[in-house]
Amino acid sequence: MTGQLRRRGDAGTQRAATLELFYDLVFVFAITQVSHLLLGHLTWAGAGQAGTVLLAVWWSWNYTTWATNELDPEKNPVRLLLIALMLGSLLMAIAVPQAFGEHGLLFAAAYLAIQVGRHAFLTFVAAARGSVQREQAGRILVWFLIAGVFWVAGGLVEGGSRAGLWLLALALDYIAPRMLFPLPGRPRLAAESWRLATGHFAERFGLIVIAAIGETIILTGATTSQRELDAGTVAAFISAFAGSAALWWLYFTSTSELSERSLDGAASRTGRARDIYTYGHVLIVAGIVLTAVGDELMIAHPSDPLRSEQLTAVVGGPVLFLLAQLALQSRATHRLELTRLAAILACAALGLFGRSLPALLIGAPLVAVLIAVAVRDQVVETRRIR
Repeated sequence: MTGQLRRRGDAGTQRAATLELFYDLVFVFAITQVSHLLLGHLTWAGAGQAGTVLLAVWWSWNYTTWATNELDPEKNPVRLLLIALMLGSLLMAIAVPQAFGEHGLLFAAAYLAIQVGRHAFLTFVAAARGSVQREQAGRILVWFLIAGVFWVAGGLVEGGSRAGLWLLALALDYIAPRMLFPLPGRPRLAAESWRLATGHFAERFGLIVIAAIGETIILTGATTSQRELDAGTVAAFISAFAGSAALWWLYFTSTSELSERSLDGAASRTGRARDIYTYGHVLIVAGIVLTAVGDELMIAHPSDPLRSEQLTAVVGGPVLFLLAQLALQSRATHRLELTRLAAILACAALGLFGRSLPALLIGAPLVAVLIAVAVRDQVVETRRIR
C-alpha cells in the first residue's frame, strides 16, 4: 500500500490534479476572511492579527502542497486525506474573523488537526517502515506536536497572552524547515533527501497566487456593486482592476518563470524551493491581500483623503508585493534588481507626500508604477529572447 500512494513516472512533467484545484477553493475563502479581518481592524494590532492568521493559513496550505508533491492524488486514500484536510481548512477559515476572539480555540484546533493529521498519514500510512520518507514525515510530525502545545494553549487564553503563545508556535513552525527538523539522538537529514517534482511544485504555487489575485477581483466587484456608479467610483474600479491585472502580469511573466528556472538542475534544489516558495511566496500572497484591502478603501473613498492607517494599507500592498519579488529574484539570481527597488521607493514617496490627496490620486499612480515595471520586464524579456 505505502509505495502505491506515491507519484510515479517523470517527476518533472507531473501536474496538479483536479482535486488539488478543488482543495484550493477553500483558501480563496480563507484569504477573503483575512482581508475582512484586516478591513475590520485597520490598526497595527489588527495588522498583526491578520498577519498571524495568514501565516497559519499559508503554513497549512504549504505543507499540503509539499505532501501532494510526493503523493499521488488519484489514489483513493490520498483523495480522502485531501477531502478531510479541506474540511479542517474550512473550519479554520470560518474561525478567522474571531480567531483573536471567541473562536480562538476552534482556529488553533483546526490548524493543529490539519498539520498533525496530514503528517500522521504520511508517517504511518504512506511511508514504509525504515524508509527515509517515514523518518522525514515523523520528524515533522514531532515538531508539529511540540508547536501544537502553544497553539492550543493560545486558544485557551485571551488578549496579549494568546498573541504571544501563537507567535511562539509560529516561530517553531517556521524555523523547523530551516533547521531540517532536528531531533535529539537522530542523525541530521540531508536537504536533498526530499523528492521534488519541479513542474508540479511551481504550478501549485502559481495557482495559489491566482487564487489570491482572484480574491482582489471579488473584493473589487463586491465593493463597487454596493456603491453608486459615479465618475469617481468607476475610475477607482478601473484603477483597481488594472492593478490586479498588473499583479498577474508581474508574477506570471517574471517571478513564476524565474522561480521555476532557478530549480532546474540546481544542486541545492530543495533549499531553493524552500526559500523561494515556502517562505518567499507568503510575502507575495500577503502583498496581494493588502492590495485588495487598499483597493476596497480606494473604491469606497475615491474623492476623500485617506486617514493614516488607510493610506498605509493602500500604499503597503504594492510595496510589499514588489519587495517580495525583489527578495525572490535576489535569491534566484544573487543580483539586486534595480527597477523594482526604484519602484518601491516611488510607491513609498507617494505615501509620504500624498497625505492630503484624494484616494484615487494615490491609488492610480501606484497602479501606474506597477504597470511601468511590467512593461520594463516585457522589454527586457523580449531583448533576452532575441
